[in-house]
This record gives sequence, C-alpha cells and structure tokens, in this order.
Amino acid sequence: MTTSTTERYYLTTPIYYVNARPHLGHAYSTIVCDAIARRQRALGIDTWFLTGTDEHGQKIERSAAQAGRTPLEFATAISGEFRALWDRLGLTYDDFIRTTEDRHKRGVQHLFTAIRDRGYIYKGSYTGQYCVSDELYVDGPPGTLCPDCGRATETVSEENYFFKLSAFERRLLEFYEANPNFMGPESTRREVISFVRGGLRDLSVSRTSFSWGIPVPGDEKHVIYVWLDALANYITALGYGTDDEKFKKFWPADMHLVGKEITRFHCIYWPAFLMAAGIPLPRSVQANGWLLFDQGKMSKSRGNIVRAETVHAVLGSDALRYFLLREIPFGQDGNFSFDALVQRYNGDLANGYGNLVSRVVNMVHKFFAGVVPEPGPETPAETALRQSAAAAIAAFGPDFDALNFSEALKSVWSLVAEVDGYLTANAPWKRPAERSEADQTALQARVLATAAEAIRIITALVYPVLPDAAAKVWRQLGQGEIADAAKNAFLTQIAWGGLQPGTRFAESAPLFPRAEKDAVERMVKIEEENNQSVIEAAGGPTSPQPQSAPPQAAEFKKKADKKPMEEIHPAPEPVIAPAAAETPAPQTAPAPATPAEPAPAAADQHITIDDFAKVELRVAQVLVAERIPKADKLLRLEVDLGYEKRQILAGIAQYYEPEKLIGRKIVIVANLAPRKMRGLESNGMLLAASLPPDGAPVLAGFLEDVPLGARLK
Repeated sequence: MTTSTTERYYLTTPIYYVNARPHLGHAYSTIVCDAIARRQRALGIDTWFLTGTDEHGQKIERSAAQAGRTPLEFATAISGEFRALWDRLGLTYDDFIRTTEDRHKRGVQHLFTAIRDRGYIYKGSYTGQYCVSDELYVDGPPGTLCPDCGRATETVSEENYFFKLSAFERRLLEFYEANPNFMGPESTRREVISFVRGGLRDLSVSRTSFSWGIPVPGDEKHVIYVWLDALANYITALGYGTDDEKFKKFWPADMHLVGKEITRFHCIYWPAFLMAAGIPLPRSVQANGWLLFDQGKMSKSRGNIVRAETVHAVLGSDALRYFLLREIPFGQDGNFSFDALVQRYNGDLANGYGNLVSRVVNMVHKFFAGVVPEPGPETPAETALRQSAAAAIAAFGPDFDALNFSEALKSVWSLVAEVDGYLTANAPWKRPAERSEADQTALQARVLATAAEAIRIITALVYPVLPDAAAKVWRQLGQGEIADAAKNAFLTQIAWGGLQPGTRFAESAPLFPRAEKDAVERMVKIEEENNQSVIEAAGGPTSPQPQSAPPQAAEFKKKADKKPMEEIHPAPEPVIAPAAAETPAPQTAPAPATPAEPAPAAADQHITIDDFAKVELRVAQVLVAERIPKADKLLRLEVDLGYEKRQILAGIAQYYEPEKLIGRKIVIVANLAPRKMRGLESNGMLLAASLPPDGAPVLAGFLEDVPLGARLK
C-alpha cells in the first residue's frame, strides 16, 4: 500500500546514474512516482517527491576521461538532460538531488561518521574481484564474470573501510518478518530473504584506487563507496546532517520506488546502514519491472532504446503516461511497442475518453447554449449509471494505492464505455416523430446532465494519470482549474452530484486527435535520427559531446546482435545490465589536430553526420547582458543552460541593445573550447544568421517554448 498513515507523504524515484542520456525506462519510474504524488496531493496529504542523479564512482571517472571531460562536467551535462526531460514531461518533483552537491556531501560524511562512531565501520584491506560497470564487489577468482551484467570483473587490492553487514543478518530477517509489506512485489521479497538467509559478509564501504567520490571524514585518501553515497540521497535531500527540519517532518520515506535489479541494495544494504546509524527505516521499497521492446529486452548495444521525447513529440506526454500505467501491470516486465502504443491511444483515449467528452460538451452547447440543464427525475438507466460511477470511485482508490494502476484504470474505462453506451441507447441527438418537443428537451436534459456528471467523476479519477487532458476537460466542464481543485483535496470529495445545473461549459477543444497511420513511422524515424547505437554498442557513454565510433564498433555490433538483448533499467544505475557481449577497450580522446592553412572550399564539399554530431547546440537564456569597456563590438553575456550558467562574449554590440537581450532564449555552441578576449574568458558561441549586405547578425530563436539546456539535433 502507498497511502500514508499520516498527513504527509514522502516518495522517491531511484537516482539515475549519469552514464547515458535518459530513456523510456527512466521515464517509466519517474512517471509512476509523479502519478502517485499527484494523487496524494489531491487527497490533501502534504507530499514530497524526490528524484535526481547519481554522479560518483569509478565508472563515471573513466567515462568522463574517455569523453575528454572532467567528471563534474560530464555529470553536469547528463544530469541536465534528465532534469530538462522531467520538466518537458511536466513532472511535479519537489526536489532534484545531485550527489555532487555540497548538501549531499555533508550529509553522506555525517552518515559515515555516525555509523563509524557506533562501532560498525572498521579499517581493513580487500583483495578480490570488482565490477566497475555495476560498482559491485564479486566473490570468485580472477576472471569471474559479474553476476549482474556478465562483464569480466577486475582484480583490486586496496586498503578499505568495512561495514559490519554480517552483524545485521538476524535483525534484517526479524524486520522483514515483522513488516511483510516492506518490500514488493512478492518475488522481490522472496529473493531478498533468500539472499540474507544465505549469509551476509562484511561490505567494503570505501575505495582508494580512484578519487571521484566523497572523501572519508578524517582519512581523505579514501572515497566513500558509491552505493553508501548514492543511497544516502534519500535523507540528505531532506537536510540530514545539515538542516534537520524537513528530515524530521518527512522521514521515514513512505515509498522508495526502484528497478528490480537494485532491490538488494535498497532492501539489505540501505536498511542495515540506517539501523547502524540509529535512523528509522523506510516504510516500503517497491520494485518495478523492466520494459521490453517488441517482446525483446531493450538494449543500448542493439540500438533499440526508446526515448520518452519521441512519444511526447508525436502523441503527447499523457499518451505515454496512460500507456505505461494501463498496459504494464506494476512489478512485472512489460512490453513496449509503437504499434501497441498507437492502438491503445486511439482505442482508449481518442475514440474512448476524448470522443466521449467532445460529444457531450458539444451537445450541451448545441441544445442548451453551453449551460448544464436540470436533469429532472431519474430513470432506472440513470440509477444504474450513478451506481456504476460509485463503484468506479470505490474501486479506483484502493487499486491505485496498491500500485495496481492497470486495474484502477480498467475500472474507469469500463465506466467510459458504459457512459458511451448510455448515450447511444438514448440518442439525444435524435427525435422520433411520436416524441413531443417538450419530451425531447426533457430527455436531452436528463441524458446530457447525467453523462456530463459521469465525465466529471471520470476526469477527477484519471487526473493523476492524465493531468494535461484532465485540466482541459475540467475547464470545459466549467469547473475552473483542476490544479486549484487538487490543492483543495478534491479527491476526498468526489461523489455523484457535484456538477450543478446552471454551470456554464467552456468551448469544446480537442483532447486526443486520432493518430493517423503514419504515427508509428514518424516515431520510428525520430528514433533513427537520434540513434547513437554505434557509440553505445562500442561500450562508450552517450556523451553530450558525441564522438566518432571507434574502428571496432561495427564488428562489435555484429557480435552484439547475435546475443540476447539485456534489460533496460528504469533505475539508478550503478547496477545497470549492459550488453552481454565483450566490451571493447575504452578509447582515449584523440589528440588535437595541428592547425593548418585552410584549403579553398569546394562547391560540392560535404561533411559527414559524425562531423556535425561533434557540434553541441543547446538552448540558453540570457540572464545578464552588458557592454565591455573599450570594446565597441563585444557584449558580455551570462546565460543559463538549465544545468549550469556560463559567460559568453559576443560581437553583437553594434546590432543589439544589451537590456533587450535579457530574458531572451538563444542557441549557443556549448562545446566550443574556451578562449580569452579582453582578459575575459568566453565559454561558447552564439548562433546567428549573417544577413547581407554587411553581415548583420540575427540571433537564432524559437516560436515554441523550448526548455533550457535542450539540445538541437
């Protein structure tokens, strides 16, 4: 169950590992949490919804070096892509934690010190196998494969601090028995209990062979193990170790939602760390399943990763939300395909809910000038519909709160179908010859008022899943802003009879235009155009600064295509399942080319797509614009990329007044090497057209509202 027993509710997504850009699996976990958060708030419960990114560890340090960036630059760019996508999808997170933030570092060091001071951390040494990809210690001799990802482990020998995990074996088992709802689904519970019963060994919680992490307090040659670091985000984001007011209010968490591949860390390590520090344990850890693509597991090596942006661009975010929650029983693996998405969209949203709303609102306008009529006496047909609505209200809440989203939505769409059948049976648009005008008006009033009230209830129930569509319908029904209703806990007051006669409807507006036959082709084309499968198949990160595929990439892809596809992990990945295929050695960044005299441009000279991919164009907003003394042509700009702010010098002072640039969204070349002019460093270049006859610049911009940091492709 996810309903809070108090008047506050705290839930978290996993924090996503910044080894690659966000994909549909990440979006799935975050959308589920967003739907839960919206419902909790609409029930009048003070809700805190946390998400974020996990940015430390040896894998990030190596990936950044391979991309020719510092670890912080690498992490900042990828973290910015996650946050920009969540904003684009309209997700209502209350906080976005980055493990490179000072508040997190202080909290992690505070937690480490608390555990150490209570006698559960000691210094020792470790020689054994370690999987860098999963940041996981593995038992076995040299050459042992990682049990999670299948890659070869590395032999490490170093001084470490160890956590006395073995001391918590009995306490954990007792806790699981006393709290049977602590972890789910049932398969997760069985696996975790079996693992603990098999015996727990002490766990290394520091590393000395690399430096990209949080230093151990008082012994800074050690960095804290990435999983102790990452798991602590759930309390550091609340101020643990820095400002405990929010921590006292919201901890313990009501639910950690995670991918099923990281339940060991959340159900064994995390409770043990908290027990050792004397901190209450979270109430629930719930694991979602993996997404499959056309019945095969999504795989970066196969190049069949699907991005949430693709669905958003063609069908909108509500379509994606509905499909994921309706199609996939929570906790199970679910299949995703563009065909299934379009079929569900047209069947349930366009032809179902959307068409029903359009018919009723239009008929109220046509027959009653847009004003809800007095329904008159209830007949058995209206009684049956009212009872069905009450049944849907009664079923939806318990199913939703138990994470049975698919069943909850089934009950609502059964009501949609019943209302549609009720309209068809009564046909208020028809008037038989024997029916008087007065009887016709009475029937129309009764049927349309009843159908509109059913739509109001349907819309309130589906608001957490279809927030954009629900907001439009709420306005069409003359109910105002649904966001305001949610703030007033409107879900606690949903009952038949809330739509008052005399309410004036707004004009009808399309909700879900039917997806045409080319919708699938359009989404496939978008994915192909944005596909970086060659780089990903080569084992490299999807960097914000793409690089040409190494020579062995094509051969590697041939081998990978013969292997099974691995899981897509909608979870914070230090535990990510990469391709079950041999990984090429990391490629070092190429040395800068020696400058040479440019050759004359040929009329038919072309560049390759790889050449173009090296240019990183991003959306920024001007925060500061001012002239530079004694520089007639230069302006100094401070711009916001969403994930960072930077200074750019631009030679546009003769054409743009500084004060008129402030607040403007522009396009910049974000990966241009910094250069100094007039003693000031410029980090980027503005994108502008050059107009004849004198080459006057015109800054590139957008008609649509584009989020900061968005990348142009």
